[in-house]
Amino acid sequence: MSLKIRPASECAFDQISLGEVMLRLDPGEGRIRTARQFTAWEGGGEYNTSRGLRKCFGLKTAVVTAFVDNEIGHLIEDFIMQGGVATDFIQWREDDGIGRTVRNGLNFTERGFGIRGAVGNPDRGNTAASQIKPGDIDWDHIFGKLGVRWFHTGGIYAALSETTAQTTIEAVKAANKYGTIVSYDLNYRPSLWKTIGGLKKAQEVNREIAKYVDVMIGNEEDFTASLGFEVKGVDHANNQGAIELDAFKAMIETAVKEFPNFKVAATTLRHVHTATINDWSAICWHDGKFYESRKYPELEILDRVGGGDSFASGLQFGFLSKNDAQLAVDYGAAHGAFASTTPGDTSMATQKEVEKLMKGGGARVVR
Repeated sequence: MSLKIRPASECAFDQISLGEVMLRLDPGEGRIRTARQFTAWEGGGEYNTSRGLRKCFGLKTAVVTAFVDNEIGHLIEDFIMQGGVATDFIQWREDDGIGRTVRNGLNFTERGFGIRGAVGNPDRGNTAASQIKPGDIDWDHIFGKLGVRWFHTGGIYAALSETTAQTTIEAVKAANKYGTIVSYDLNYRPSLWKTIGGLKKAQEVNREIAKYVDVMIGNEEDFTASLGFEVKGVDHANNQGAIELDAFKAMIETAVKEFPNFKVAATTLRHVHTATINDWSAICWHDGKFYESRKYPELEILDRVGGGDSFASGLQFGFLSKNDAQLAVDYGAAHGAFASTTPGDTSMATQKEVEKLMKGGGARVVR
């Protein structure tokens, strides 16, 4: 059974995301603490899916977010424009001069190498995006008048403040009202929730949002922490490989009983040998069946950040273009693998390259 997706002919956008977009500062092969220069990118868990869908797969996408009206805000806007994502729904906040009341978010990110894991050091307190509140966005205009086929957001944005949690709930309800498919990446981060109520608050917010989600993305640990599910007989101390796969299957079978609105659930499956060598694959549940992607054993990683977001955008493309669960998980796994081979939060792959990889294509030189 396929997802009931609005036709492109009646929608201005194929996909829209809600989330914070930060200025990513990358020390390359070095470390943040000893860096003398940084490469600048844009990035944000929810936005990354919109950029992937636009830049790799050619769909019409937009992002709902907010920036301070200063040079940093417009730098991030320029990155978004370079990625082809529509900026129609960016809100601008007045600069107070020093960032005392409102700022733009920064994300210092080390890629990691070998035994040294990747490190993220975000600086996002009092950001413009974290201050978006219910009523700020005209969702009836976006989903009703303009029309959107797919809406994506996630647990990172919902965790930024009390108002972003409320705004996320407002958004998913509005998307449901107009027949827009809603996907949500649980993306549980203990550090984001710890000062606003911790695990209890995370579950309270995410369980309310889950009532309106069609496509839930997250691994077994995300489902456990964010939604409060526990599956007996699963070895949480060694959540790798086949154990992670079994845990995910058991978790989904439990989750869909409580949330029958879930039409799809999906996750990447990673076994981390080192920061630069991972076994990589993905699995998707749809309409009572599990679909597994091809496996990418000992995938060599250049930059793991954003691999899951690129999986999510490939998954969305598979449903939006073909409405086929097997193709969706295959597109997602291949796109996520490709994203791990280039720097920055999003992939530099083309659709043709992704499809070649899906079919088992290798890394021979292309001349």
